[in-house]
Amino acid sequence: MLAMVFVVATLKPQWLIGVPRSATGIALQQAPAGVTGPRPAGSLSEAARLASPAVVSINTSQKRPTRGKGSPWHRFFNGPNDEGQQDGLGSGVIVSPEGYILTNHHVIEGADEIEVVLLDGRKSPAKVIGVDPDTDLALLQIQMEKLPSIVLGNLDTLQVGDVVLAIGNPFGVGQTVTSGIVSALGRNHLGINTFENFIQTDAAINPGNSGGALVDVNGHLIGINTAIYSRSGGNMGIGFAIPVSTAKSIMDSLLKDGKVTRGWLGLEPAELSQESAEAFGIPKQAQTGQWPQGVLVAGVLQNGPAAKAGVKPGDVITQVASHPIGNVSELLSQVALLPPGQIAQVQVLRGQQVLQLMVTPDARPLRRGPHPR
Repeated sequence: MLAMVFVVATLKPQWLIGVPRSATGIALQQAPAGVTGPRPAGSLSEAARLASPAVVSINTSQKRPTRGKGSPWHRFFNGPNDEGQQDGLGSGVIVSPEGYILTNHHVIEGADEIEVVLLDGRKSPAKVIGVDPDTDLALLQIQMEKLPSIVLGNLDTLQVGDVVLAIGNPFGVGQTVTSGIVSALGRNHLGINTFENFIQTDAAINPGNSGGALVDVNGHLIGINTAIYSRSGGNMGIGFAIPVSTAKSIMDSLLKDGKVTRGWLGLEPAELSQESAEAFGIPKQAQTGQWPQGVLVAGVLQNGPAAKAGVKPGDVITQVASHPIGNVSELLSQVALLPPGQIAQVQVLRGQQVLQLMVTPDARPLRRGPHPR
């Protein structure tokens, strides 16, 4: 019987019903059409399926060259196509069925035209609702029917080591999903934005991903991809995303006022180190023998709010509106929350004296020009 089967399979394979064969006559096993087994354990396909339709590509054109080339803080723009025209490429996230899209400010900065391309191929010009250069966020809107929108996630339970997906349009090849983990939370002091509180991830992020979505395993938005640290211009496993909580707060302000209003004191802060403390003659605390906790005032703007309140260079700011201050990032964040025109208390250490100064903050001036790189 085996000999007969061998002869038939060799000379007349078509006689053997139900055994699919390739063009070369090799027997193949083919799964029935439309039948799929359970997804492999750990598959992130469902998260990608839920989030991907709301992630868009953003094409811009402008008549000036790209700035800031050569910085290791690589933002995701393509270079100029010719001397007079620059085409930019980025990503964005639809956060509302009304067509509101969150992206990065540097993606659309200076653009003369903005075009949004959906995953299903539809295209639409976009209107800028507002921008916030200090956090590198922008809010756009398109007018279309039946728009998908992403679900905003909750950062309360997000932890280092959690699996995340980065979704965007790197290098213009089309929408791409990469995976990684949360590498760190609350990253700051990077010199990328004025206000920093980044989620760090090792999910592959490349030029074109900027403004795209960082999502959790449920497909919920947890961040807006913003920058990578790279010496080559490509992914090195160190990427940064603006937390969704920050993005939502900025979006609410832009929807309400078209801008973000923050408090401003008009002073130059500096981290308090042993060297700076000795240079300004700041003594150690008598009770502990340690240097004080706070932020050094390195300079004060003439006739600014801080100067009018009596703040002087060499002072150490220890509290703003009863909130303890431990570093420059905390100082900027607390001052930004102060309502302009309303008196607030600032506690400073001057020598061995603790002073309570009453400051009336102004509105923080809008920053002009390119982002710090």
